[in-house]
Amino acid sequence: MELWDAYREDGTLADCNLVRGEVIPDGLFHLVSEIIVRHEDGMFLLMQRDLIKPNFPGLYVASAGGSAVVGERPYDTAIRELREETGIEAPKLEQIYRCTSKDTIYYGYLCKTNCNKDSITLQKGETISYLWLTKEEFFKFIESDKYMQSHKERASEYLDTIR
Repeated sequence: MELWDAYREDGTLADCNLVRGEVIPDGLFHLVSEIIVRHEDGMFLLMQRDLIKPNFPGLYVASAGGSAVVGERPYDTAIRELREETGIEAPKLEQIYRCTSKDTIYYGYLCKTNCNKDSITLQKGETISYLWLTKEEFFKFIESDKYMQSHKERASEYLDTIR
């Protein structure tokens, strides 16, 4: 059983826990960190979600990411999820967005890396493939039905600044 801290919409702790898979009560939120990976050569990393995922199976997303567990802050979640889902060890991340949906507070980060592009590792049950795309290829790809559109919407302000 995975436990999450419950938060109020303003990001303050609500002094209770949430259980992954259970309905989140109205007025409470959990934290999710998402990390866009951009290589120093300008290419973007897209990860393909596992086909067994309940949400958006098989779609690509320019993000590693996941929920913060009890006691974990958004930045620490981002570092952990990036390592687990891609194998990339990030010395530093830059926060690029924060937004709220129905029951989730999303923190978006940018990872600038010079990693070996062939060294990306996949996490069983989470990811099944990856692509490196140039900026032009990336902006074309995110308009396709192969891309998780809800992520594009959350990251839209950042994406507009680099388009």
